[in-house]
Amino acid sequence: MPMPHGNDSSGVQEFIARWKESGAAERANYQLFLSELCDVLGVERPAPSRGGDDDQNAYVFERTVIFNNPDGTSNKGRIDLYKRGCFVLEAKQGSDKWTPATPLLAGVTEAAARGGKGSRGAAVRGTRGWDVAMRSARGQAEQYVRALPPEEGNPPFLVVVDVGYSFELYSDFSRAGKTYVPFPDARSHRIHIDDLTREEVRERLRRIWTDPAALDPSRHSARVTREAAGQLAVLARSLEESGYGAERVASFLMRAIFTMFAEDVHLIPPGSFTEALKEVRRDGVEIFPHMIGSLWSTMNAGGFSTVIKKHVIQFNYC
Repeated sequence: MPMPHGNDSSGVQEFIARWKESGAAERANYQLFLSELCDVLGVERPAPSRGGDDDQNAYVFERTVIFNNPDGTSNKGRIDLYKRGCFVLEAKQGSDKWTPATPLLAGVTEAAARGGKGSRGAAVRGTRGWDVAMRSARGQAEQYVRALPPEEGNPPFLVVVDVGYSFELYSDFSRAGKTYVPFPDARSHRIHIDDLTREEVRERLRRIWTDPAALDPSRHSARVTREAAGQLAVLARSLEESGYGAERVASFLMRAIFTMFAEDVHLIPPGSFTEALKEVRRDGVEIFPHMIGSLWSTMNAGGFSTVIKKHVIQFNYC
């Protein structure tokens, strides 16, 4: 069934509806599911595998890796979906409820599948066993990373998929392959299939497929730092050209930056300084020297600030 590409909202809804009805049949479903996901994201589908020529198998299903065992033996494993320099993906498929016919993940007991106290993970969504099974899938993906040839480098992402239900994202932008952490954080690393209706979610997955380094928060921080430094330099030149001495300008900028820091770490109420600056911009910049001077005096002595209309603890801003 061909799927619409890119940002076609009707195609996204069709994809979601189609796959939410899929049953617990991981091996039968995952390649088709991921191929159609690529269409929804507007990215290239995986290429056909080239047999044993893994140098050419840069973006394929069932990519072979070799596990070297401590006793000198070795055995093969297969990555469900691999894209060199981007991700290792491990696919599972859960079930919305347990029935006697519900397939179980390897090693899962019936008691665990029912959501009981079994110690192994189960394919039943929403149970402790399902969480255990997904963590196990993540561990399996990490093993595949360690088994990749060193010359290929470690991918920055692990993706764990419950076919037709969810995606879990883990990143290691150092590409050391040792510490994959939830991305972007532990609260939002799991994407449910219904979340694909949001363009920002589809863009996140699209980047993992095409440009994972663009998601590295350190790059974003560095860019913001460069932009802020540039703006401060422009402001400093403007103040000096207005007749203020370089030392006085530097002192002012340091105090202003420290006040922003104080707001970020809640030494003054969050958002209070930002809102005061917005008021200055709205009411006229001529009040700014009086406003900032009053605030800094209150920060230095402690007490109620008429600028931010909040009590301020005493701390040294210099």
